[in-house]
Amino acid sequence: MELSRADLEAQCQSLADKLTLPLLLKRNAEEYADAPALTAGDRTLSWAQLREQTAALTRGLDALGLKKGERMLIMMSARPEHWVVDHAAVHLSAIPCTAYQTLSTEQVGYVALHSGATVVVLEGKDEVARWWPVLETLGALKRIIVLDAAAVPAGDARFVSFADVAARGQALHQAEPRVFEDGWKDIRPDDPIAMMYTSGTTGDPKGVVLSHRNAFYEAIAVDASIPVPMRVPSIAYLPLAHVAERELGLYRALYKALHVHICADPADLMPLLARARVPAFFGVPRFWEKLAGGLRAKVGALEPSRREPLLAAHALALESFQLQGSGRAVPPELQQKVAEAEARVLAPLRKMLGLDALGWASSGSAPIPVEILEYLGGFGIQVLEVWGMSETTGCATINTPADFRLGAVGKPIPGLQLRLAQDGEIFVRGPVVFSGYLAADGQVVSGVDADGWLATGDIGTLDADGFLTITDRKKELLITSSGKNIAPSRLEGMLRAHPLVGQALAIGDGHPYVTALLSLDPEVAPQWARAQGLASESLADLARHPGVRAELEVLVAAANARLSRAEQIKSFAVVPEAWSPATGELTVTLKLKRRVLLAQYAERIAALYANT
Repeated sequence: MELSRADLEAQCQSLADKLTLPLLLKRNAEEYADAPALTAGDRTLSWAQLREQTAALTRGLDALGLKKGERMLIMMSARPEHWVVDHAAVHLSAIPCTAYQTLSTEQVGYVALHSGATVVVLEGKDEVARWWPVLETLGALKRIIVLDAAAVPAGDARFVSFADVAARGQALHQAEPRVFEDGWKDIRPDDPIAMMYTSGTTGDPKGVVLSHRNAFYEAIAVDASIPVPMRVPSIAYLPLAHVAERELGLYRALYKALHVHICADPADLMPLLARARVPAFFGVPRFWEKLAGGLRAKVGALEPSRREPLLAAHALALESFQLQGSGRAVPPELQQKVAEAEARVLAPLRKMLGLDALGWASSGSAPIPVEILEYLGGFGIQVLEVWGMSETTGCATINTPADFRLGAVGKPIPGLQLRLAQDGEIFVRGPVVFSGYLAADGQVVSGVDADGWLATGDIGTLDADGFLTITDRKKELLITSSGKNIAPSRLEGMLRAHPLVGQALAIGDGHPYVTALLSLDPEVAPQWARAQGLASESLADLARHPGVRAELEVLVAAANARLSRAEQIKSFAVVPEAWSPATGELTVTLKLKRRVLLAQYAERIAALYANT
């Protein structure tokens, strides 16, 4: 019998009341001792091995002086040592925090000083070089652990190699194993489990502190909504500084004893998907946009005799997907036709891509164009949106394969309450809402109001069936000189739907109409140029090429046909640069830094309004 929502929420809460990271790691090491926990390349750690290495490093960090409540910053790529050191800090009741490896020295200085980190774990010489100029300003910092022993500066007592810390800890653990086992017994669900810094699109990053209850209630509630079996494969490819990967790659993996395949290089992601054949996968919008672009190119290159059956099957599956995504029933005759197309064409295609086991594909972290969802849905790759933020431990609303709406981000997960303010701002409360923000004095300050509601800063609408649609960020609404409020993310999503476009910036705040800057995709644009027989493939040349301009004018015209007059893009410019976190136009979570872009392209933008 299906549980009522109230009973489901009570069940989730009851389970979350009992769980902490050390308890789950112990359970997995005992019940699934030899089962794989982490695989990176040809290296695999079983659950027993992961816990044993965690125990050794816990003792090593303790001997180094890491104490309860202190913060530990990690700047390291996705690799098993990252999981081990994170788990070890938690066993000491310290608070681990992963810093993005793309941070500049200035950003490193801000995060390190604000966090008051006493111990820092760095990967190698590049990270040491980035931290070196700010070390003298960090009064709380006691020790710096470096994974690559060759990168440890000679004669500096603050630095120690990861291997030395682990070896010392292993010796201590072997001599007195009960010290580790007794050391974490007082950890409770409401204690901190991690901290992460927001991406800082509208100001300085904030330190978001999560509890064990936050982390595991999220895992429990999502699994209650879309269950996956125990010990199935999963893939970790996002940085552990990203709330989605921290939740999925660490906490959900512990809760379900998943076999996590670590993908450190984005270029290896599709081959790894084909090998691992995961039942669930979260992709940021850019991943799905690139997958759609790649499929378009492959389909377009097929001989007509192979392309036409695929397009016919795609049309059938798309019609079914659109009906489901609008809450309507799929007629039996269409169901039959789709089933035949599935068996004949679509299922073999997904098997070739390694997506044949994928029962739940999701997208979040930023808006994704509905056109991308529909294109993939036509191949039977049903990508469903979720919505959340660091302060909600990741996913707060969810679309499920049995209950979804295209263009919406789903319904609240069990236990989460949601309401809209008069201006449309979304407020949430419930067990996944974070403990608070880290203050400069080390205290954790609540981020909710007296009634427990968190103001998310996102603007949305609720339909009659309870599905939430995000329209924009409250602080990012464009207000034209005629007083029209415009959501830039919607326009930008329409423009990014074209494979040529890597990023798009809608402009119009204080101006009489909307314009846009388009940055070409550094991978797809040269491929497009080759297919068109163009002599040059450089982004600078393509940005000026009449053929590119003509193609993008068609894109803008198609977008304008779907927009109100106030929203329509009156003019646009193609910039010769690709935007990225490394060059400063995007945050580490690939969100636009609007103020940076507006300043960087002030002259280009002025030219777009020169005749007004």
